[in-house]
Amino acid sequence: MYDIIVVGAGPAGISAGIYGVSRGKKVLILEKGEVGGLIGKVSTVTHYAGIIPGETGVSFAARMREQAESAGVEIRQETVEQVQMQGDVKTVVTDQGQYTCKKLILANGTTGRKLGIPGEMELAGKGMGMNAAKHGANYAGKHVYVVGGADGAVKEALYLASLAEKVTIIHFEPQLGCIAEFRDKVKKTRNIQLMLNTRLHAVRGENQVEQLDLRSEVDGSITTVDDPGCGIFVYAGTVPNTQLYTELELQDGYIPVNDWMETRIPGVYAVGDIRVKQVRQVATAVADGATAAVHACIG
Repeated sequence: MYDIIVVGAGPAGISAGIYGVSRGKKVLILEKGEVGGLIGKVSTVTHYAGIIPGETGVSFAARMREQAESAGVEIRQETVEQVQMQGDVKTVVTDQGQYTCKKLILANGTTGRKLGIPGEMELAGKGMGMNAAKHGANYAGKHVYVVGGADGAVKEALYLASLAEKVTIIHFEPQLGCIAEFRDKVKKTRNIQLMLNTRLHAVRGENQVEQLDLRSEVDGSITTVDDPGCGIFVYAGTVPNTQLYTELELQDGYIPVNDWMETRIPGVYAVGDIRVKQVRQVATAVADGATAAVHACIG
């Protein structure tokens, strides 16, 4: 039996693991993908205190993993399939085994939201729904489209602008919703074009994206753009990974917690982007993980 099991190895989960073992607890982190979560997939990590120059999502995730494992945190790459939260002993069932613990910390974050448009699924990985850090170099000298106007989308657009011939940001609102720093950088980047009050309505093609339908939010008109071989990078928000947690009451899909990050079930915590909160950043995720682990160790 473990003292603490953490589901998810993003910044919140890694933080919880490190704080747990520092207090003498036996901690297991279960992660279905790679350590780092969403932040491990971004082109650049910004604004977090202590990052190294040129910090990428990959380098940030690698340093998190190294720190956690050096501290004595056990990390297993397994997919959690079932969780039993009630009682003094919690049970977590994965695709490879079953584990028990005294305290359970849910830190499995969010998943990028799909647009739900024609052609999205059929062309996924063939120019549609690409990842800037992983696939950006494949579009060097080509045209790319970034869907979204918040910080994450615009940051990736700025990165792609260093590779692509032209970057078009498609955003449904009349102005970008990102921070001033990114808006200023966009204005100074000559190969970034804005298409505001616009939604990506459909994509078409065979083995690559060949056409895009763009819908005006002003008058509903549809404009078709022919752009064979372009790349489309979608950053249209996220949805919480709470589908397994049927024992918990959710608020708009997120998990409500108290000041100690504890849910309504004693000994079960939720940290990072999966919980109800106002600010979803690496800094707040790390704080959540630390808070939950400290309470789990003394509670």
